[in-house]
Amino acid sequence: MSDPSEHFIPEPQAACSATMRRRISIGLPSPKGSRERRFPLTPEAVGVLTDRGYEVRMQSGGSASIHYDDTAYMRHGARITDRTEAFEADLVITLAPLSGYDIRTMRRGAMLLTLLHSVDTSPDTVRELLRRNIVTIAIDLLGDPDGHTPFADILSEIDGRAAMAMASAMLASPNHGKGILLGGVAGINPCEVLILGAGIAGRAAAASALGLGATVRMLDNDVYRLRQATGMQGGAVATSVMHPRVLENALRTADVVVATPMREACTISAEQVNLMKRGVILMDLNPDGATVCPSLPAIDITATESMRAVPPGTRICYTCIGNTVPRTAAMALGNTFLSLLHDMMECDGAVNTVRLLPGVQRAVVTFMGKPVNSRIAMACGMRAIDIALLINCI
Repeated sequence: MSDPSEHFIPEPQAACSATMRRRISIGLPSPKGSRERRFPLTPEAVGVLTDRGYEVRMQSGGSASIHYDDTAYMRHGARITDRTEAFEADLVITLAPLSGYDIRTMRRGAMLLTLLHSVDTSPDTVRELLRRNIVTIAIDLLGDPDGHTPFADILSEIDGRAAMAMASAMLASPNHGKGILLGGVAGINPCEVLILGAGIAGRAAAASALGLGATVRMLDNDVYRLRQATGMQGGAVATSVMHPRVLENALRTADVVVATPMREACTISAEQVNLMKRGVILMDLNPDGATVCPSLPAIDITATESMRAVPPGTRICYTCIGNTVPRTAAMALGNTFLSLLHDMMECDGAVNTVRLLPGVQRAVVTFMGKPVNSRIAMACGMRAIDIALLINCI
């Protein structure tokens, strides 16, 4: 009888193999303690990230400013931690300025996604980022292949819309305003809104003001931006180059003045401020604070106690307008972060992200322990290093 094994010839079989990739952790610290109220992600956005394999660590109570509790984030897979553990993540996302202690808590070589003006709050903050070898990226400088800046653009649009919503409410207030509507009532002259700057924030503010029935005038030194604003609004916005006499005449009659970021900075002098009406509503949307009217007191519009102390009719400059609608900002930012983090995961690591994504390179502030942004380098008394030189050394 023959051996059964003679009829069976063993054949090689493909072995199942898998590459285990460590889960990338994302830290979401609370902005509490700063004047920043915007939070970067909603629970729904966190759910998408956890489904993609990220580990999301959120500081307990971090989302209180957008009226979500910790349970909402836990249901979408987030892990609720203390502040220290949130900062120990591979990738930290926050819009609020950080203290030196927060940065020292971060893992060496980690990545920080924040705003440019949140980084240059003090030279010590920048030096600590360099010591910890943190890859710092200013999201408002991030670009896409088409040359757009998605984070800066969406935040500017929100600021413009929010400015007109708040100005309308303040004008109608019998305490801080005149008890009047912006416009839209038959037989009554509408209020006049002056917008300085024809960028995204200015155009968004103009669209809202026109929708509320106001008369809108827009000034800028960029004729191409003015032409774009005129075309978008169907010619309803009166546009002009910012000649001194034109500016002064517009300030005399304006009920609301909205100052937006411009390519050439605009400053309203003390003499020009005196031309404005008593009780004029002045909103400054520049991210660095009240840079347009240095002679006026600047008040965070969300600081209720400070606003109550302002006598009616006083000329003041309101700042931090985007903080009035932090939940809207979270929804908009969440959509944009999902796209960015998807691209970053494909690159596999902070250094590869900077090396492979040109739009990210333009937004890097600190890299490999060196300042690569001229503004940040100047803030700490150092010379900026060309990031291309550092990338070639990798």
